[in-house]
Amino acid sequence: MIKKLPKQPQLEMYKTVLVSFINLEHELCQLARKIDWEKLEKDLGSFYSPVGRPAVPIRTIVGLLLLKQIYNLGDETVMERWLENPYWQHFCGEIYFQYRHPFDPSDFVHFRKRIGEDGMKRIFQESINLFSKEELKQEVKEVRIDTTVQEKNITFPTDRKLYEKVIFSCLRIAEKEGITLKRTYPREIRKLRNDLRFSNHPRNHKKKLKLEKRFYNIAVKIYNDCLDKVQASTEAFDEQFDVMYRILTQQRNDSNKVYSLHEPEVHCIAKGKEHKKYEFGNKSGFAYTRRGGIIVGAIAFEDNPFDGHTLEPQLAQVEELTGFTPRYAIVDRGYRGQNQIGEINVVMPKNLKRENRYQKKKREERCRSRSGIEGLISHLKLDHRMLRNYLKGVLGDKTNTFLAAAAYNMKKWMIRQRDIIFVFIRFLFFRTEVLVPVYAEISGVTKNRFL
Repeated sequence: MIKKLPKQPQLEMYKTVLVSFINLEHELCQLARKIDWEKLEKDLGSFYSPVGRPAVPIRTIVGLLLLKQIYNLGDETVMERWLENPYWQHFCGEIYFQYRHPFDPSDFVHFRKRIGEDGMKRIFQESINLFSKEELKQEVKEVRIDTTVQEKNITFPTDRKLYEKVIFSCLRIAEKEGITLKRTYPREIRKLRNDLRFSNHPRNHKKKLKLEKRFYNIAVKIYNDCLDKVQASTEAFDEQFDVMYRILTQQRNDSNKVYSLHEPEVHCIAKGKEHKKYEFGNKSGFAYTRRGGIIVGAIAFEDNPFDGHTLEPQLAQVEELTGFTPRYAIVDRGYRGQNQIGEINVVMPKNLKRENRYQKKKREERCRSRSGIEGLISHLKLDHRMLRNYLKGVLGDKTNTFLAAAAYNMKKWMIRQRDIIFVFIRFLFFRTEVLVPVYAEISGVTKNRFL
């Protein structure tokens, strides 16, 4: 059941009203007025039951989700900062200054699961709607598109680590079910772990293969023993046993390998970077306007598709969210094979003999501008929580991608408001011959000090 915040509350004498001491022209206050909270509440209200105990107000939890992503904080840390910052409380719809947490941080998890991909897309669309239709119509004509890897919160996978995780997972299942296994090999496992710590030296190669083989045999024996005794009593752990079976049977050149026991959907994506040849996570694609730098498309792909195959769904999402069809999609050579999709021209660095000098110049200008999306990806990773994804499963990949894109758009909109005020003040005091002497006389500050 939805809980709504009061629109015109009865003020109380002994509580501090936020609007009485904050600056209502602050960028967060302006953003709070710009977002259509009523429409957002109506759209997300379809994910709630009409009966039952009232849940956390949608504006409160969505506001905290956005603040968390804008300022790169965790579920617990954003709650602590919220208590200290009156502007954050005003952004989330509070009337009075609060001294307690609005809800438990674990409610973030339940809310993200409740609204799913569709709800996150709606929040992302609200960040696009901050910009006017006239601006979007001009901006969407040329979009830059690229993909990046969103790394999962897993350790670097090796055979020894995976076998060890299989062993300890089986031991936890047996302990939970109250089952006694034939053997658990505690001393031998401890010795093997110590011996394998420094076994990467070339002189220890044969010894390493022998120790890993023994580790694998122990993992198989414990897995078989646990499987026989647990499946006889319950089928609650079938999914975990399937993942462990894939780990124990996969070979070096297999496709769709398992790299993590708790995140089996993770893919190994080759990047070719000198410092990091492989990254383990999912592939995410972004569409970014050339002129204004607004993110108008964000997709988290479940598999590891070829970049050229991601272009059509990316452009379809841009048209769905903005209502306008791009004329040009500017991409890199990773999208080779795609020249035109419907009425959209795909622009990439290549030699075309049929081009005249003007067409070649325009295409080269667009291709040079494409590198600007690399800076966007860097901001998303370092400033908006895409460097490492801590949310679980495929839904966590999509959720983090949508929220990072929404946070970037909102941060850009706030910076624009700040710059507009600065430009207005600069114009008012330094470009008007009448007001400059008056201001200087009143304040006692010279003009050159502000230039």
